[in-house]
Amino acid sequence: MAGDMDNDRQVRRPGECGHRAVPHTADLRIEAWGASREQCLVEAVLGMVECFADLSGVRASAVRQMRVDEGSDDDLLAALLDEVIFRLEVHGEVPVDVEAETDDGGLDMRMAVTDVRSVPITGAVPKAVSWNELHLAPDPYGWSCAVTVDV
Repeated sequence: MAGDMDNDRQVRRPGECGHRAVPHTADLRIEAWGASREQCLVEAVLGMVECFADLSGVRASAVRQMRVDEGSDDDLLAALLDEVIFRLEVHGEVPVDVEAETDDGGLDMRMAVTDVRSVPITGAVPKAVSWNELHLAPDPYGWSCAVTVDV
């Protein structure tokens, strides 16, 4: 996972981005950070995917575009991760690369995806996003978020 770690504590510098999974009872807890809100959201998606799939050497087979309507920052994080879970469950697609751009009234996402059957599964697949202790907000280095995902 991206970023420097020192005794399980994240060490950040301005402009850095990354993500990590942190221990959480029976679920998956992801922390992500970036210089911008969009970069932080991209890291959250990649962090969630890397917790259950090995993306090394995997190539995208399609690009999906989606729009997430603007709401609170927390709503945006939850909606984005819910969309990734929906695409995984319904279409069998897993993102291998993600781009985000803010547009009037929402967030435009481009996800390079591949068939989940072509990706080595290394952990429990996410089922739902929990609202418990979910947050996305500016911090001294840019933006950070944390989310618990039911597996």
